[in-house]
Amino acid sequence: MRQKGKATIKKIKTKIYSPRSSQLKLAEAAVQKIRNKDLQTEVQTQIKIVKQLSFIAVTFLLFSCNSNIVFDQYISIENQQWRSENGINFIVKNLDTISANNVFINIRNTKNYEFSSLFLIAKLELPNGFKVIDTLEYEMTDASGNWLGSGFTDLKENKLFYKENVVFSEIGTYKFNIQHATRGINDIQGKNPLEGITDVGLRIEKIKK
Repeated sequence: MRQKGKATIKKIKTKIYSPRSSQLKLAEAAVQKIRNKDLQTEVQTQIKIVKQLSFIAVTFLLFSCNSNIVFDQYISIENQQWRSENGINFIVKNLDTISANNVFINIRNTKNYEFSSLFLIAKLELPNGFKVIDTLEYEMTDASGNWLGSGFTDLKENKLFYKENVVFSEIGTYKFNIQHATRGINDIQGKNPLEGITDVGLRIEKIKK
């Protein structure tokens, strides 16, 4: 007799497509994208605020540290060749007539400056026309020939005392004039031009009590 074989029935899973389900997923993705964008915007805003606050803090700190500066100006020497007849002029107005101040002459020099010292003639004209003339000498190097000025490059910064504990008691304009009088050995006429000086500055600092 012929045996009857067992029929194998395969179950086929039917995947039902739901337009509503797809729309929900798209909506959720859109919401998530908006949230991510909002979060990114918020982070950028916070970073911007932090930068602004940092800038304000640094500015305030610098202002606090330099609040004693009354006047600070540099004038460049053309081609780093300072002729003795070319005085450097500074005009200072609206000075405090009560507070005491220290006055500095600032000099920037390069390795092309060939002397160990610097001679200057500094003139100060008061508002009433009275003039004060000082002949000044400053050491630019130590005994070993090393520069005394600050700076890690070839450009050195020298902050030189000019007048100490001075009160500008008169109201009006104060005129400063600075000339160099540097000369070599047996050099009657002086070094003209004097090379290696890049800038000459004047700085007035109020003495803190």
